[in-house]
Amino acid sequence: MDIDLKGKVAIVTGGGRGIGREISRRLAGEGVSVVIAELQQPLVDDAAAEWRGQNWGGAQLQCDIRQTADCQRVVAEAVRQFGRVDILVNNAGVAGGAQVEKLSEAVWDDNIDTNLKGVFLMSQAVIPQMKAQQSGRIISASSFAAIVPSIGSAAYSASKIGVDSFTRVLAGELGPYGITVNCYAPGMVPTQMNHYAERTDDQKKVLLDTLTLRRWGEATDIANLVCFLSSEQASYITGTRIDISGGKFATQQPWSAYRSER
Repeated sequence: MDIDLKGKVAIVTGGGRGIGREISRRLAGEGVSVVIAELQQPLVDDAAAEWRGQNWGGAQLQCDIRQTADCQRVVAEAVRQFGRVDILVNNAGVAGGAQVEKLSEAVWDDNIDTNLKGVFLMSQAVIPQMKAQQSGRIISASSFAAIVPSIGSAAYSASKIGVDSFTRVLAGELGPYGITVNCYAPGMVPTQMNHYAERTDDQKKVLLDTLTLRRWGEATDIANLVCFLSSEQASYITGTRIDISGGKFATQQPWSAYRSER
């Protein structure tokens, strides 16, 4: 299968580190001009240095996706520099939490404003351009927490299941314009945000025992899916959430297959 993305233009939010950085690299390596929209200026500068070193096309912009003006500015700059926007990857997110009784309003607001409102504002900002093109891909980060939430994750889970519903509604609204809208639900991909890699061996074993494919997910796994969803090969996929969790809870007690005689 030839995933041909050469000449496309993408915006990736939270593209300065973690999964977002790997998505940005993979798209750039496929010939996409990648506009990284990143909150932290040091990460913007770091990405800019890498892009120069690799001679990749694109731009690196400071952006707070919780702010309408910032989202509109990033889209306008992408169009000014590259003439179009073919792909929007709503990757940026936070994951603060606590049990509801002790959950602060500030943490609740940060999850909803970043993970859900940010998806809304960036999508809203890019829609006119994609409509004018009669084409586009909007791809957003959901989470396995939208499928089976964890204790202490009320704010995060609520924001991510909101992304799922938003995705389905937006897909319906944009279908007449040839624009597809999908989201993906990563499982356990160790990042600076979730600290999986810092857990004890016993804690890691408990987590890995929930996976059908008993390994940590990798940022490249997510980047591969985003590239596919960005391509013409995925032109008939819209309004859906794709589970990319290594089969987390696909069956009861998936660990038993690894302990049985083979």
